[in-house]
Amino acid sequence: MKYKNQTLKKYLDDLSAKLSAPGGGSAAAFNAAMGAGLMMMAINFTLGKPQYRVFRKELGVLRVKTEKFEKRFLELVDEDVEAYRSKDLRYALKVPLELSRLCCKAAELCPVLMRKGNPNLSSDTAMAAVLLESAFVCACFNVRINLKILKDSKLSGKIEKELRQKGKTVLMARKETEAGFGKIIRR
Repeated sequence: MKYKNQTLKKYLDDLSAKLSAPGGGSAAAFNAAMGAGLMMMAINFTLGKPQYRVFRKELGVLRVKTEKFEKRFLELVDEDVEAYRSKDLRYALKVPLELSRLCCKAAELCPVLMRKGNPNLSSDTAMAAVLLESAFVCACFNVRINLKILKDSKLSGKIEKELRQKGKTVLMARKETEAGFGKIIRR
């Protein structure tokens, strides 16, 4: 069964049930998918409007990237469930690590969308940045617990360094998006 083809109710029922999966990893991926969905909404309400014609090409590129993120995040909802059930720690590490990396890349698009998107959707763009930051942090929790279980200090050191750097990037993207939102609401 693929959750991406089920109702939200089914997913939430299983998430809250006494089941080993879905759990926090798939919830983080779903959170990221919602963030990308909000970005898509902001883009779609901007593209085609005459006042944003100057940003059409850049927003078109943003749309293609965001569609890919949204699709992949939704796939990761199910892949996290599979990884957990597989009992393969390397696979269980791979999924949240990929999620953390993708959240970082997606979050970096939020400040651009805040500057060039329809200001009527600025709160949605700000929420997208927060959701992506949240998903990133949650993915990092799962990466770290899997690294602890793997007991590979060399790998742990390398990944921890990467996560710290990406964490700074995600935080900066969220703060920049939030600052842009503040400017819009003070106009």
